[in-house]
Amino acid sequence: MLSDLKRIIDQISRDRGFDKQLLIEAIEEAVASAARKKYGSRRDIEVHYNEEYGEVEVFQFRNVVEEAVDDQTEIAFEQAQQLDPEVQLGDELGEKMENITDLGRIAAQSAKQVIIHRMKDAEREVIYGMFKDREGEVVSGIVQRFERGNMIVNLGRTDAILPKDNQIPKRSFKQGDRIRAYLAEVRENARDSQLILSRTADEFLAKLFTMEVPEIAEGIVRIMGVSREPGFRAKIAVSSTESDVDPVGACVGMKGSRVQNVVQELQGERIDIVTWSPDPAKYVYNALAPAHVSMVMVDEDANSLLVVVPNDQLSLAIGRQGQNVRLASKLMGWRIDVKSEQRWANLEDEGYQTLLQVPGIDEGLADQLFSKEIKDAADLATADIEELTIIRAIDDDFGAQLIEAAVKVAEEHGLSLERTRPRAVETAAEPSEAEEPVVEAGAAEPSAAEAESDESSAAQPDSKPDDELQPEVSDEESEAAETETAELGPEVSADKADPGEGKQ
Repeated sequence: MLSDLKRIIDQISRDRGFDKQLLIEAIEEAVASAARKKYGSRRDIEVHYNEEYGEVEVFQFRNVVEEAVDDQTEIAFEQAQQLDPEVQLGDELGEKMENITDLGRIAAQSAKQVIIHRMKDAEREVIYGMFKDREGEVVSGIVQRFERGNMIVNLGRTDAILPKDNQIPKRSFKQGDRIRAYLAEVRENARDSQLILSRTADEFLAKLFTMEVPEIAEGIVRIMGVSREPGFRAKIAVSSTESDVDPVGACVGMKGSRVQNVVQELQGERIDIVTWSPDPAKYVYNALAPAHVSMVMVDEDANSLLVVVPNDQLSLAIGRQGQNVRLASKLMGWRIDVKSEQRWANLEDEGYQTLLQVPGIDEGLADQLFSKEIKDAADLATADIEELTIIRAIDDDFGAQLIEAAVKVAEEHGLSLERTRPRAVETAAEPSEAEEPVVEAGAAEPSAAEAESDESSAAQPDSKPDDELQPEVSDEESEAAETETAELGPEVSADKADPGEGKQ
């Protein structure tokens, strides 16, 4: 059919990495499709590639009958004898078709489509074979183009897709930029992209540390857990199989060089490196860095931790918009509830517990009542409406309901309903709504209006920002404290690492 067909097949199979037989089968299928379009779809046509001569041979098979009625499927006995003298009635006679080079424009186009389709299928198989063993690795490529927010990355032999939701937010790349990403998935029979990349996966951070830290690659230091909020902050827990190797110091590197390389690759994402521990109490102490922990109560049945921190450490423990405690919870796989020492002391108070039993009162409102010297349900039951409406969350109607409910709770607990507190002073001496103090002098608890959000856990992603939860700790102070230790965790001490290693 084509004098140089053999040379073309050899070249394509070599350049594309195809099995030559796959290409031959594609050509045979294409020629058969084209021949049926030209000579009739009901013809029994077979196509064979003659490798010796480098040509395609087309044969049609028809039944031998006395008189042919359908030329596409039947051949007359007399005509068949001219082709094969030994043929008998009822035989199926194969005949080589000549002049198949002129198949017509439509037939040729059909053949072209078949070949292209088969070659794409073959190429997908080749790509899958090349990358299936590389799934879970970090690959490098060139940003090719953007499609509907998705990034197309050229990996050399083929293109991969970095979906929009797998890109680090607020971090931009331009066409032609070199990029590294985690090969999250290799699809075998995908019609679109076979290779799915990610830069937001937790595994991407772990792989970057493995590439930067020889101790991790050698198995001396192990990565025990990773949690990320891509583009903003991440925590990674590490442990050492050798007692004389500091896992945190190994990940930080000389003057922070190793961790800085990872931070640069993630375009400024802050990284806390903490020491892993099998003890949940010790582990959460490390995971909540840079905040210090006063007490931890472990509930293994509920997979929950109650963490008590100093009053002035509450905002650091929670983090901006609950970020720190949320990452720590994800890192450990435990639910973490954070409370200040003052809040914990209140919860241990029997009078405070009676306040919580009053319908309509939560911990935030109970804290505010406590700050107004209303220490139990009896105090609330004997309070004046004016004393309660000072609190912005309480109006006259709600105050009356609280007093009525408090009477019942006080009676259930056998509390005296005789007023023991002095009457409120002139309301003029009370602070205005705009000037109402958020906390009492010297306290570190959040204000009444904001108390509902000063507790945080992993199950509360919508926690209020630090500056709302703990006004006494300013944003500048909080950020300074976090910046000082957040990236390295509290485990990096002067005797274990270079003084400059803790800087990011």
